[in-house]
Amino acid sequence: MKPPANMHEGNQTTITHFIILGFGNLPQLQVPLFLLFLVIYILTMAGNILIIVLIVTDQHLHTPMYFFLGNLSCLEICYSSTILPRLLASLLTGDRTISVIGCLTQLYFFGSLGGTECWLLSVMSYDRYLAICKPLHYSARMNERLCLELVAGLWLGVFLSISISIFMISQLTFCGPNEIDHFFCDNSPIIKLSCSDTHIVEVTTIISSSMFILPTFLLTLASYVCIISTILRIPSTSRRQKTFSTCSSHLIVVTIFYGTLIIVYLVSESDALRYLNKMFSVFYGVLTPLVNPLIYSLRNKEVKEALRKAVLRFFVF
Repeated sequence: MKPPANMHEGNQTTITHFIILGFGNLPQLQVPLFLLFLVIYILTMAGNILIIVLIVTDQHLHTPMYFFLGNLSCLEICYSSTILPRLLASLLTGDRTISVIGCLTQLYFFGSLGGTECWLLSVMSYDRYLAICKPLHYSARMNERLCLELVAGLWLGVFLSISISIFMISQLTFCGPNEIDHFFCDNSPIIKLSCSDTHIVEVTTIISSSMFILPTFLLTLASYVCIISTILRIPSTSRRQKTFSTCSSHLIVVTIFYGTLIIVYLVSESDALRYLNKMFSVFYGVLTPLVNPLIYSLRNKEVKEALRKAVLRFFVF
């Protein structure tokens, strides 16, 4: 909550544009950062598009697990495209201005896609829990209709719930300063610039963030704990090591994703952590969409086989 003392004075002008400070005013860093984020964006798009194409074209990948993976790849494409093109343009041209409406639009899609990813990761972990810990019940519980309902429900539910927070933020008044100390439009930096009473908005934001982060993290963590416990009881050493390697990789990615989210959105009010927000945001906003397709898909034997067949068909044609 940050209403200034002169909030009720009539000589304030409502601002229409924000300035995104990004990673600072060091000219020597602009080109290296542009090239770095450009490579990350290209690899993210290429990796996720490849996975979607393989899942759609290969009949052997028409299973619940790969249906969720296809949705995750589609989400990561949209997630990266919400942040990186605007960041690349500002690094290339030096233009850091963005309209208030454009900033709120970016915040809406970024928040909605981030919340959707939280729930989708938890659904994927539950799917793996059923497949490994309850294999006899898997086909009955995780059928095609349920998969469609789960995905449609979480996409629609998250986008509708985030719209409430965005509507409340859009009702705030911004009268200066207008500099966002971040590399994209995020909740906390925008709310801090408002000259309105932001107490209700801040409480709503904390509740919304907690609703998306904590339950999904606990559900995902519990699923993988059960999975690892089941794996440790597998008699075959080679099979146990192979399955454990895949699940541990998933768990590491999930831990990094949720760990940085929790630090940024739930415990970042201390000065020490506030200055590290940009670095943590790079992890969940930029690197996670790049790493997810590698960890969740390209390590799987079925995906590798589908990729091999696709390459052979390409060379034959």
